Amino acid sequence: MQITNVFGGERIPLSFEIFPPKGELPLEEARDVLAELTKLDPAFVSVTYSAGGGGNNERTSEIAQLGQDTFNLNMMAHLTCMGATRASIQENIDLMKARGVENVLALRGDPIPGKDTTDYQYAKDLIPQLREAGFCVGAAAYPEGHAACLDVDEDVRYLKEKQDAGAQFFVTQLFFDNRFAYKFLDKCRAARIRVPITFGIMPFMSKAQVSRMVFMCGASLPSPLVKVLARWEHDPESLRKAGIEYACKQLIGLAQHGVDGVHLYSMNKPDVAREITEAVRPYL
Repeated sequence: MQITNVFGGERIPLSFEIFPPKGELPLEEARDVLAELTKLDPAFVSVTYSAGGGGNNERTSEIAQLGQDTFNLNMMAHLTCMGATRASIQENIDLMKARGVENVLALRGDPIPGKDTTDYQYAKDLIPQLREAGFCVGAAAYPEGHAACLDVDEDVRYLKEKQDAGAQFFVTQLFFDNRFAYKFLDKCRAARIRVPITFGIMPFMSKAQVSRMVFMCGASLPSPLVKVLARWEHDPESLRKAGIEYACKQLIGLAQHGVDGVHLYSMNKPDVAREITEAVRPYL
């Protein structure tokens, strides 16, 4: 089923993400994660593409096919274009179509040293090729602006360009302060961005994890989160509980604000996804 069909119903769609760590997630482990996520009735499950140009689309599309064929899940495969050629992207397209993948998240990806190409500079350059191939195509959005872009208004203009190129929905980068999401949504609507935007939340499990996310994504740390980290830094179980509670508050707040959808970066931890889903489902 195309992901655009999950939006606009009586309930706010809740989706999850599964990732092949460094492209090496054993298929049986992926099967176990998908089996547990299936019980939570997600609107869709996205499968990431390896960072840093490692390229694991074969595993990405394999997991997407597994979710569709074995568990009847609505799956979405990520695809990056940095360092790719039109020919290599066409190979990935052919592979995904052969495996029955219908939904693709078009991403630029990380720069690859020594592998420059003029075929694709941005995700917007990839989107038309995917649409022409018949995919339902989504793209990334950044509530606090992309890490490489210091002007949020300019970032929203880039988002509009993705929509104009054919993006049919957006999934946001993670953030820890909902105020950025609300301001971002207002800016998007003012910029005539009309496609659905689903907002991504990652529950924090450790101080080190939060630090990585801050440097990778440019996410801000609001005072309440800093206080939680300081209080429970040396108590892993309490910090895990606090991280889940914090994510639940974010998701409920987003739902009450009337967003199009919410997306949980569940880190291949179906137990965390289950706890959060049970807490927030009544509000969606």
